[in-house]
Amino acid sequence: MNCIDFDRQFQRYTAEWVRKNGDKYKNNMDVIEDMMPGVYEEFLNKPAAWLDGAAPGAYFGQFDDAGELVAWLCEYMEKGVPVPDVLLERITELGGAAEDALLALLEREDATDEMRMTAVSLLGEMESERPMRRYIGWIAALEPDDGRADLCDLCAEMLISMGEAVVEPILDALPGATQAARDVFADILSNYPGDERIYELLMERFAHEQDRRALFASYLAKLGDPRALPTLIEAAADQEINYLDFVEISSAIDALGGERPAEREFAGDPYYESLKRV
Repeated sequence: MNCIDFDRQFQRYTAEWVRKNGDKYKNNMDVIEDMMPGVYEEFLNKPAAWLDGAAPGAYFGQFDDAGELVAWLCEYMEKGVPVPDVLLERITELGGAAEDALLALLEREDATDEMRMTAVSLLGEMESERPMRRYIGWIAALEPDDGRADLCDLCAEMLISMGEAVVEPILDALPGATQAARDVFADILSNYPGDERIYELLMERFAHEQDRRALFASYLAKLGDPRALPTLIEAAADQEINYLDFVEISSAIDALGGERPAEREFAGDPYYESLKRV
């Protein structure tokens, strides 16, 4: 398959447009920049010799085989050619057939993380919940400094967008999840109050992640369970606490209906000093 560089062609089109129209706009680059969305629409709809007379916006519309289009997407990435937006849009237009092809890409052993992340993004645009357990499985195996961290972050975003349906599958995965995965799952599950298992997970992470107590305090505040107050109050009273942790934990105490701790002196604390200079 021919991986045509649509981005380069648009750059050439833009350069020619500016050459022809620059004087009209007194070569004011701010004005010309504002014109670019319209120029891009013109580019998409104008027949192009480099596509044998097809308009760039319609070029991929002649292909209906979702598997072929997803393979084409992968070839673009393998060759290091920018993937055309119109190719991505065509894949999502094909609906269920494209969903099947993208799910198959997620399972390919030779797929790169870039390919998988693109597939995850497209499945997200299609509001597909079918890869839910695959995303949970990837996150459950996450290790610190894992090269798949960006992929897992994207998967977490997709799981959040799926709503409450993810809660039980994530809870089922918790016993075998890594410590790093439990942190990610805590973020997702903090959106769903009322389950004892979620409360216990967030309390565990707050105790375990001493260097990130501010983050997990914010999750506890979002969960809204006032049983966390004694632990948070004790943490806020810690004489070794840093300024950022104190601020976030104090905010969580306030959000849960507790009495906000009195202000303390943090002169010399690096976080306090850096913020004071802002």
